[in-house]
Amino acid sequence: MTTPTPIRLGTRRSRLAMAQSGLVARALERASGRPVELVQITSEGDTNRASLASLGGAGVFATRLREALAAGECDLLVHSLKDLPVEQPAGFVIAAIPERADARDVVITRDGASLDDLPRGSVVGTGSPRRIEQVRRVNPKVETRDIRGNIDSRMGRVRDGELDAVVLAAAGLVRVDADGAETTTLGELRAEHRGLALWPTAAGQAALAVETRDDADPELLSSIAALDSPLTRFTVSLERAALGGIEAGCHAPVGVHADVAGDSVRVRASVYGADVHDDVTVDHSERIGGVQDLIDGYIRGHGSGAAADSSGLVVRAREIGSDLARRLLENGAADIVTREASPTS
Repeated sequence: MTTPTPIRLGTRRSRLAMAQSGLVARALERASGRPVELVQITSEGDTNRASLASLGGAGVFATRLREALAAGECDLLVHSLKDLPVEQPAGFVIAAIPERADARDVVITRDGASLDDLPRGSVVGTGSPRRIEQVRRVNPKVETRDIRGNIDSRMGRVRDGELDAVVLAAAGLVRVDADGAETTTLGELRAEHRGLALWPTAAGQAALAVETRDDADPELLSSIAALDSPLTRFTVSLERAALGGIEAGCHAPVGVHADVAGDSVRVRASVYGADVHDDVTVDHSERIGGVQDLIDGYIRGHGSGAAADSSGLVVRAREIGSDLARRLLENGAADIVTREASPTS
């Protein structure tokens, strides 16, 4: 009996990236009946400790991975969707977006103190412009420090007292712990979850993007498509359309989160200015007529990521996201995004 050819999944080397890719690999093995092997790829973002903004944004992580995919070093990639620029490059397709994990941010401290209650002069670590502004809105008495590094190194700086708190994505903690760790990643540290109603997170946060070439083998595309979640595809497409509509990248402090309950979608989008009085927030809720029909049509026609992009479900998501972006811009977000994108002297 011939052993099936392994599917090669390209991934960054970090503990979180390996955990996320491992979860996708096991699901793809079940869907395809073929073994999946992880191909570790190092990007500039993994070796250069400069801030993401100076390196060109979160997209720096994807560049080397896509080079490896284009060169045939692997058959597919797994990204954290929030790290991908909104514009999809030619030749590649997001063939699946699995069900989203917990989209909230968490504030990690030694003693379980709430961010609201941290005393004056406490130091909170985060490299995200959005999180920096959200921290300042909640507790203007604390200081923020721009940090990089993996989950373990960031939490280690809280353990050793260098920082009083760090802000992380809840999904990262969940996925690392789900990868078979003997003890929880938190250990003796404490996590405070920030509610999405007042603390919207990055567009696509907690969602994974399974990417491959647009000329990939149809059998591989079909196997990857089995991992796709239509509702997750809908919500993150909406969020990314809003982000793209205001032409915001990693330099702009923007939070946007969409949630579907029944046949209704609710969205909060916030663009944070230099001062709380400059902030622009839009809350939107609407009923999506025939949402189940849209989902059913998406499933029937979803043979590849390209088909997903043109489906009625995704088209409707982008319409809502684009309208949300228009309202943000009309209310003053354009001035904030332009200022944040301008080079500093």
